[in-house]
Amino acid sequence: MRILIIRHAEPDYATDGLTEKGRREAALLSRRLVNTPMHHIYLSPLGRAIETASYTLGPLGREGQVLPWLAEFRGHVWDEERRRFRVPWDRKPAKWLGRPLLMDLERWTEDPLFEGTNVPAIWQETLSGLDEVLDKHGYRREGGIWRVHHPNQETVVFFCHFGIGAAIASILTRIPPFALWQGTCMLPSSVTTLVTQERDEGIADWRCVSLGDLSHLYIAGESPSLYALFPEVYNGADTTTPDEWPQGPARSAKPLW
Repeated sequence: MRILIIRHAEPDYATDGLTEKGRREAALLSRRLVNTPMHHIYLSPLGRAIETASYTLGPLGREGQVLPWLAEFRGHVWDEERRRFRVPWDRKPAKWLGRPLLMDLERWTEDPLFEGTNVPAIWQETLSGLDEVLDKHGYRREGGIWRVHHPNQETVVFFCHFGIGAAIASILTRIPPFALWQGTCMLPSSVTTLVTQERDEGIADWRCVSLGDLSHLYIAGESPSLYALFPEVYNGADTTTPDEWPQGPARSAKPLW
């Protein structure tokens, strides 16, 4: 089996839709996906993910199934500096480095950082949601392994978001979610691919063969959107929304990297 985790294109968070650039990204993504086998398609209920998917599903005459738990990872932690709750992956390094529990896949939600928050409940919801989907398609998680009751080479596609996408990748690769949230990035319209390996009959393992791939943008000479990254050099704006950076977002006719 193959799983594609597709992050929505550049968002307009105010309208929960896409920016003009996001619509270009979604159209370029569609060129790639219309020729990609997609046996099962699941959607976040949020507008920016549904709009991104529409550029691919429309030409194919297909629909995806909306799953409420794909509506971004909705766990939040208290930010003492901003005096409000924020998503877990927005923690500054000084606030989370040196906390061993955060790097423990089985116990990371026990860290005092999440005491009194909804993070443990949302994590359990994510585990249960993914288990239900994959069990339906032939793979059942039992402890640390995946039992195969219907081996196949089908492709399951999730149109969703960075936070929940990294959580899915965490469950499959057994890398603690905090490591993926803080140490990787799935930029807008990117495609992350995971595949099963069945080296022992009836037991599958998952391997990530690409994370945050943007080749559909690079081929077209479209610069990637930076939503989900913090400023490369300190500028006083601690935000992943480039439009809020003092110098504005980096825009170029060519890829940035």
